[in-house]
Amino acid sequence: MSNTTPRVRELNLYRQYFDLVATGTKTIEVRVKYPHLADLVAGDIIRFHIKGTDETCEVEVKRVTEYTDFEALLAGEGPANVNPTATRDEQLANIRAIYPPEKEALGALAIRIELIG
Repeated sequence: MSNTTPRVRELNLYRQYFDLVATGTKTIEVRVKYPHLADLVAGDIIRFHIKGTDETCEVEVKRVTEYTDFEALLAGEGPANVNPTATRDEQLANIRAIYPPEKEALGALAIRIELIG
């Protein structure tokens, strides 16, 4: 018997990125390949929160692609899909401000998302 209920993951987002996801503008979420995200697959649901608030939005995972680093991820996915309000160089700087080199060394995940509802 197979489980057809999608798994729901709870993840935090900064306000600026949450707003882009909540409007459907941001279609690629960038994360480090932490062990708790290594088994993320298409069909899973991510419920994004803004830390310290009750605000949430849900997306369905459409695809998960692993890259060696953030530069390769932006090249492969296109900066406009990650954050259409920032240049490639701004995005790289912003991502690396969140994830230092030792975290980036774990691998980068491009999570193709689609807003639910």
